[in-house]
Amino acid sequence: MARVLVLTADLLFGSKLQGMLSAADHEVELLADEDLLRGALLREPAGVVIADLTSEELKAVQAVRELREEGFLEAVPLLAYYSHVEPAVRELALADGFDLVVPRSRMAREAAQLVAQLAAGA
Repeated sequence: MARVLVLTADLLFGSKLQGMLSAADHEVELLADEDLLRGALLREPAGVVIADLTSEELKAVQAVRELREEGFLEAVPLLAYYSHVEPAVRELALADGFDLVVPRSRMAREAAQLVAQLAAGA
């Protein structure tokens, strides 16, 4: 089991992820912005952070970069999902240090397996 923090502005999809991950015995917290993510990381370390790269207003890559620079994400695996019509977003996130970046459709199918893989250090 891992503590999973999900940075997303899309509460419908976030709830879907939360249900899938909770069913796989992960503790999941949905967070709508960078400040909430920072607060959650201050309260307790995360096993995995998932970031929504489909939201323009969220600016998840920049938020994660800043949190990493502040020391909040040392040794925390970073998983992100993007819209399949924006492959350049994937490349940007990988270049910025995300461990795994997958299309949203794959996240919808395999979230629990992807989190387990990252939490195990694979």
